[in-house]
This record gives sequence, C-alpha cells and structure tokens, in this order.
Amino acid sequence: MMAKMKGKEPRKGKRIAPPPPLPSTPNYDLEPPVFCFRYLDKSHGLDSCDKDEKAALVSTLYKLSQLSWRELRLAPRHGVGYEIINRNSFLVPIPKHITEDVDLIAFRFSGLKPMVGYRNEAIFHIVWLDRSFEVYDHGN
Repeated sequence: MMAKMKGKEPRKGKRIAPPPPLPSTPNYDLEPPVFCFRYLDKSHGLDSCDKDEKAALVSTLYKLSQLSWRELRLAPRHGVGYEIINRNSFLVPIPKHITEDVDLIAFRFSGLKPMVGYRNEAIFHIVWLDRSFEVYDHGN
C-alpha cells in the first residue's frame, strides 16, 4: 500500500494577469476645448475689458466648450470658428515659451474682437484679449 503524502498540497501554478492595455492616444480634435488663462497678457487681459466684454467672453467660452475642436475648425472664422494668425502680423511681442512651430489662433469673443492664443492638445491658452484690435495687423 502506498502511504499518503503528508504535508502541503502541491503548488498550483500562479496566474499572471495580462498587462493593462496600452493607453490609446486620445484624438483631441474630438474633444471640446479647455480654456486656460495662465499666460494672459496683463496689458491685453481681463482688467482692460469692460463689463459687457467680460460677459461676452464668458458666454463665448461656454458656446465654444459645447463643440469639438473639429467642429470649431470647420466653422466660419467670424462665427464660432477660429483663424490662424500669421506670426509676422503681430504688433506685440510673442512670449518666448510660444515656439515658432506653434500656430497662434483667434476666436471672436465680443462682436469681432479677437481672443488670441494657442492650442496644446485640447487646451486653448488665451494670451491676448484684443479688444482694441492692436495685438496684430488686421489688414485694414
């Protein structure tokens, strides 16, 4: 007769969990913009705006946040869309952290008054509120 083995039961093989899926790169064109005032120029910022312009800015930010970057790109530039501004047309210094490869774009926030900044992924960094049309040459 065979004797029973005393002691521990045989080890069961350990199961290794599959690696987590690699995060897919999000398509920021399908995301709505997120607005950042971190780099807002003091001489062309909120303090320069009157009460109506500030209200128009908030209303515009809300409207823009309801659309994706793709929808904004396809919209008319003087509506909810935007336009790319040629760097050579700027009448004010462009901050050093905005490198040559970055497009500067303008949305309209109060009538035709431009809100100018740049996009980084889904974030729109607002740099100037051009209420007096003096940040860049408007070709008038």
